[in-house]
Amino acid sequence: MALTKKGEFWYGTTSGDTQAELRSYSLANRHEAVRFAASKCDCGCRTFALQTDEEAGVAIRTCTDCGEEHLMGDSADHLEGSVPETHECVCENEVFELMSGVSVVEGTHKVRWYYIACRCVECNLVGVFADWKCEAGDAAAFLAKV
Repeated sequence: MALTKKGEFWYGTTSGDTQAELRSYSLANRHEAVRFAASKCDCGCRTFALQTDEEAGVAIRTCTDCGEEHLMGDSADHLEGSVPETHECVCENEVFELMSGVSVVEGTHKVRWYYIACRCVECNLVGVFADWKCEAGDAAAFLAKV
């Protein structure tokens, strides 16, 4: 399915739709995401609750099947003193499929900006729920931890 706008929000049904919204958002932010990765728990589940502290640069996903908490990207380096808050969809659901994207420093593979897009499993809303400047080193290594 392609992205569909209903009112002020975008809706989609696939990870491709979520990635497209992330890319569009990143272009408007002037730090285009060029590398992407979907979150998947070690247990195989692809749905999560999400907590972030954008000021600290921390994201935590909690698996809806096994309950495992996972620090995303380089969040472990910034956890001390952070105050992550739980994300909720406009439909009040707190369960999402997650897509991460990064922009890189021109001419390198070093992360410059981090984006976390979500697709609500209840109503299919897609959007970037968190983003921040991020100097995390190699993009492939960073995205392997989302």
